[in-house]
Amino acid sequence: MKWDNPVSGGPASGERLIGWLLRPSSRLLQTVCLAVLLGIAVSTSLRANWGSDNAFVVKAAQTLLAGGSPYEDKRFLYLPSAVLMAVPEALLPQTVLRWVLPVGMSALLGAGWLAALRLLRVPLRSRLAVGGFAALALAYKPYVNLVLIGNWTAISAAALPVALLLAHRRHWGAAGLVIGLAIACKPMLVPIGLLFLLARQWRGLAVAVLVPLGISLAGALMMPSPSLFFTKTLPFLLKGQDAYALPWDASPIAVLPRLGVPEPLAVLVAFAGAGTGLWGAWTRWRRPDADGDGGELRLVETACMVMLAAFLVSRPSFDHYLLVVLPLLLASAVRPGSMPRSPWFWVALGPQVAGIPWPSELEHKRRAFKDCFTLCALAALLARRALGSGRVTLGPVTTAGSPPRTEPECAATPAESASRTAF
Repeated sequence: MKWDNPVSGGPASGERLIGWLLRPSSRLLQTVCLAVLLGIAVSTSLRANWGSDNAFVVKAAQTLLAGGSPYEDKRFLYLPSAVLMAVPEALLPQTVLRWVLPVGMSALLGAGWLAALRLLRVPLRSRLAVGGFAALALAYKPYVNLVLIGNWTAISAAALPVALLLAHRRHWGAAGLVIGLAIACKPMLVPIGLLFLLARQWRGLAVAVLVPLGISLAGALMMPSPSLFFTKTLPFLLKGQDAYALPWDASPIAVLPRLGVPEPLAVLVAFAGAGTGLWGAWTRWRRPDADGDGGELRLVETACMVMLAAFLVSRPSFDHYLLVVLPLLLASAVRPGSMPRSPWFWVALGPQVAGIPWPSELEHKRRAFKDCFTLCALAALLARRALGSGRVTLGPVTTAGSPPRTEPECAATPAESASRTAF
């Protein structure tokens, strides 16, 4: 099923643009893009507030090494396995970590981008591959934010495309290992377990569950009072944290009450949206692949739909969470009918573009309003695409020795929906 609308000149223009983007990039473009990425990393290292989120994880590892319980700090919200994963960082001097962390964050995001390109069969030296990532880093504000704060969301942003690439190559056990290690660092990719269920890949699902469970058990045995995770940290997290994180929480459950919506209604709206998203993921997985697609687009859109549905009800849900799905969606632009070929996709990303002036009411502690709009819009667009009807139209088929014909018994091709292309 194609999503592009055959408006006069639309698909042809889109294909010309995609063809241009898939051509090899010049040395000059490669140099400029590398300079952009390094410039962001270096400028981040020079800022006084670098690594603010990562500091909580490093502090937890330092507390463990000192013989204390990491969960005495209510701001440490990860599994016990994350403490073990953070020990190498805790052993590095601050001066070294200041320069290594931003580069590491950029490298993780770049690894996710490369895996997304490989999955969608985009040439790695193409203009889209080289310039696309630099444009994302330069124009998408949450990218700079993630590199600055050093949040371990970057690990999930790298792990999801890598796992989908392995799954597409039928290495579901290895995909489960990648997801499991990412969950051990930060439990963001727990919803991807649904993808293993849909694919009936029980071995991969078992690996994804047992790896973080085993590492967490080892971490719990090494720390005093591990029960604080259940008695202190988990209740704090289920309440959506406190006023410290509320201004940045982009989930509808947090944003709608700030706009005057009663909290029970906000919860109902968020869970209704998440339920629709999960229904869309199930529908998209069951839908046959379009011609020329080997299942890559189905994997990408199902996984992204699952994650977006989870972000709608996650407490908290920050702006940089979308970097887990955005590289996959952007790379899918090479496929006809993909979501980036709709102009509404770019409208949804508009509030996140750096350099656009916004009213002061939408900046700083009210930035979550823009983030919530982008999250809800992307989820709605992908759900609409997943749940689109499969109408049938007639198309010409030419057989050997016969003229083109358009009778129903000769050909039936999926219809294209009424959305306009962005190209």
